[in-house]
Order: sequence, then C-alpha cells, then structure tokens
Amino acid sequence: MAMRQKTLIFTLAALVALGCSADSFAKSGAGGSIGSRGTRTFSAPPPTATAPRPAAPIERSMTSPSPGMGQNAGATGMNAGGFMSGGFGRGLLGGLVGAGLIGMLFGSGLSGGLGGLSSILGLVLQIGLLFLLFKFVMGFLRRRQPAHQGAAYDSGAAQAPRPGLGGFGGLGGGTGRTVKLEISPADFNVFEQRLGLIQKAYAAEDMAALRALATPEMASYFAAEIEETAKKGQVNKISDVTLLQGDLAEAWSEPESDYASVAMRFSLIDTMVDRATGKVVSGDPVTPAVSTEVWTFARRPGGAATDWKLSAIQQT
Repeated sequence: MAMRQKTLIFTLAALVALGCSADSFAKSGAGGSIGSRGTRTFSAPPPTATAPRPAAPIERSMTSPSPGMGQNAGATGMNAGGFMSGGFGRGLLGGLVGAGLIGMLFGSGLSGGLGGLSSILGLVLQIGLLFLLFKFVMGFLRRRQPAHQGAAYDSGAAQAPRPGLGGFGGLGGGTGRTVKLEISPADFNVFEQRLGLIQKAYAAEDMAALRALATPEMASYFAAEIEETAKKGQVNKISDVTLLQGDLAEAWSEPESDYASVAMRFSLIDTMVDRATGKVVSGDPVTPAVSTEVWTFARRPGGAATDWKLSAIQQT
C-alpha cells in the first residue's frame, strides 16, 4: 500500500507540472489592454504575421458594451480556439489522465482492459504522450488561425513588406463588417512615428505631448500611470525605440471616426529609475526588451494621415 501511495504522489506531481506547462503555453503577454476601438472595442482584432497570437481583450475602456458588440469577439474566439482549446479540450485531457489515476488505484493503468502498463513509468509515459498530442493539436490550430481570422474579416493573407512602409508589411488580418478603410504608406509612416513619439513623451512625463498624440481617454490612462509611478518615487525611462516589424490587422470607418489597428513588434530600453538617486530599480539599461502589441489609432472620418491619435493598446 505504501508503494501505491508513493506512486500516486509522484503521478500527481507530474500532473501539476503538466498543468503549469499548459497554463504558461496559453497565457498572453503581460500588461494591460486599455482604450477604445469604436464598435469593435470588445471584439478581438484578427491575428497577423507580426502578432499571430490573439490580442488580449480590452480591460479598461470608456466605451460601454452594447447588445451584439461582443458577438464578433465570441465567434472569433470559437474559430481560433477550435476543439482542443478552452474548457472542453482541457476537460477531455484531464478526464483521460484522471481515468489513468483511478485505474492505477485499482491495479490497472490508463490502458485498462487492454493489459496496459501498470507501472509508474508506463503511466508517466502515457501522460507525456497525451501532453505532446495536446501541444501538437494546439500548434496545428494556431498555424491555421490567421487564415481563419482573415476569412472572417473578408481579407487576404499577410503581405510581404512593401517599399516605403518602414517596418510595416501591409495588410495582415482584414477589415470587418463596417465600411472598409484604405490605409496608405503615409498612414503607416505616421503609425511608426507615433510609436516613438508616444514612448518618448511618456518617459518624459510630457502630458501636453501625450494629449496631442493620443485620445483624451488614453491620455487620462497615461496620466494615472505616471502619477502612480511618481508616488513610488520612481520614473519610467524609455529610450532606443525601434520598430522591428508591423502590419495592419484591420481598418474601418464609422460615422464618427476612422480606425486602424496595427500590430507592432518593437524593441526598447525600458527601466524604472529612482527619482532621487537615479539608480535603476528594475529593467535592463543595456539590453533592449522586445514587445509585441496591437495599437489602434483613430481620427475624424476622412482626416489626414497626421490626424491619427492613439486610441487603444492591446497586449498579445
């Protein structure tokens, strides 16, 4: 009986490790997703070559959900996740492994009446095979996901980078059911410029510049973050912002605003510094950090490229 108890404890430890790996695999990027995307605030932008993982849902927004506003996001999630993602797939995997535990307690392995492996080595091997199968199916679904999303948003696949667009590679996802909006090379250039200017203004705590570059809503979030950091006696120093890759997820026009959501992968030196001593509290002052985010810009309908203002940021 003691041997069987030890075997059970070892197996449970293996299951805990399996659960941790699955959770880490499914987590999106750290940080908050804030702002507004018009009628698509609570719908996920389609994945792109730059950001193949689904963007995190908006967590803080001044836009109130309306009936039907989240339906598109729900449909997107179902298409992207497929059979093995979410509760059903994980429940199936857990059920199979649970059956193995029960079988072991009664003297049989996961294979049951087939005369399967009753030893702990056999059970762990089968758990490992199930986990590898789970990861294979998830990887297959993720590789298919951009195509799924592109079809849902009536667009083509991601294009190779085009001359004159800086780090942007053109249309990566697609446009939605609202009026399609064409994005020009001048727009892409402004998006890239906004990335650097907003990071610079944030690091300098220049609220006048942030209000000129972002919507009032986003500027208010930035002000709150800067104030909170100041209360800790720290300042967020950002430098060497470089766009590594970018493409358009979707662009559309609504009666009150034009919107463009772009996926951007960029590097930057990002540190927290003590205000009094100048000592680095966190972050690497030498090695750039790399981040991938979806930024949404808004402007008045038919406005110029220079009219774009940051209206939302979503982590990936």
